[in-house]
Amino acid sequence: MSSAVVNGLAGAGGGIIAQIITYPLQTVNTRQQTERSAKKKKAGGGGSDASTLFQMLQLVQTEGWGGLYSGLKPSLIGTAASQGIYYYFYQLLKNKVEDVAAARGKKGLGDGTVGMFSWLVIAAVAGSINVLLTIPIWVLVTRMQTHTQAERKVIESKRELLLKEISRANPMDAHILKDRLAKLDSEKPRPYGTLQASGRSIVNQA
Repeated sequence: MSSAVVNGLAGAGGGIIAQIITYPLQTVNTRQQTERSAKKKKAGGGGSDASTLFQMLQLVQTEGWGGLYSGLKPSLIGTAASQGIYYYFYQLLKNKVEDVAAARGKKGLGDGTVGMFSWLVIAAVAGSINVLLTIPIWVLVTRMQTHTQAERKVIESKRELLLKEISRANPMDAHILKDRLAKLDSEKPRPYGTLQASGRSIVNQA
């Protein structure tokens, strides 16, 4: 097995372990960023942000433990692919450049070593290949992490509308509307499955 393949597998394995451990924090961080952007658009900034621990507990309470790990499957695939691709191509390019430098050294065209600039170029090329090949996966992961926020906002908007209608309705209609409100309050946004999220992303972009 070549050194490039070994490095790629090691990078993928290490990335998967790190992703599983830190994924709840990443989910909360993504939601904090989207909520902060929404608040700025509505109120022009301001307002205090809840602590990370508080948001994690709130997320577990409203969506269950699955909410913390929404999008984990494609994220693990993305992490394994990202780390594996990066380290594979980095090692592959590194070996090629070292061979070229050694050959040039034997011909008296250099000292046979690779300069710092060459290492930077190798890292940049490997990183660019990684991004080009894995960006669709990370788009999907972000959609899966944040979709329940949008679902919850839709439910809140429906609830506000029902409350307004109840305040203006006659007693008979108000009773029916209250039943609808109770049913709406019992609903909870569920995390997307991978296929569902990818299908909706494709439909939205079509």
